[in-house]
Amino acid sequence: MIAYKAAVAVVAPIASEPAVGPRVRALREGMALSLRELAARSGVSAPMLSQVERGETSPTLAVATRIASGLELSLSQLLRLDEAEGVSVVRREERREGGSQSAGHRYEVLTPPLPGQRAELSEHRLGPGASTAGPDDPPMHEPGARETAVVTAGNLRLVCDGTAHDLQEGDAVTFDADLPHHFENPSGGEARMLAVVSAGLRRS
Repeated sequence: MIAYKAAVAVVAPIASEPAVGPRVRALREGMALSLRELAARSGVSAPMLSQVERGETSPTLAVATRIASGLELSLSQLLRLDEAEGVSVVRREERREGGSQSAGHRYEVLTPPLPGQRAELSEHRLGPGASTAGPDDPPMHEPGARETAVVTAGNLRLVCDGTAHDLQEGDAVTFDADLPHHFENPSGGEARMLAVVSAGLRRS
């Protein structure tokens, strides 16, 4: 009897999620995926995906789980089960950390890892002589990405596509982040900056 109930739960449609179709479509288009591409990634047929997106059918939990996987999300993220009233607070101790202390560059991501989010805010600290990457490192961001950074302490130098731009505290810079680039600290003290990366924006 228990196994039967579990099977019913898997195949039952998600009747309480009428907005899942438009959400799937928005997320798919945000990733620049066609229906066929998402079908290949998720294992759900393109006609079924089309019906879900148009609200003509509600996916079962099993189908929704495969769609979420194709969108690189968990089922709870797809269904917004872990969001609260449209507001997400990232506490200081919850920030995602990265970088290398030994290399003199540390950063913390201030935005939550929400599905479909197309911008990320991070805070960076660079010790004297440190840099965010090497001069010959490939771009870290996807084609069409754009970055805006503001220096909040000290001095920094942005080297973008081979051209250097010196920045002082309070200066802000916006550039195409799919070009080879890195920030470096040429001074003798620590420098800090806030950076926002908008992913996948097409150049106009």
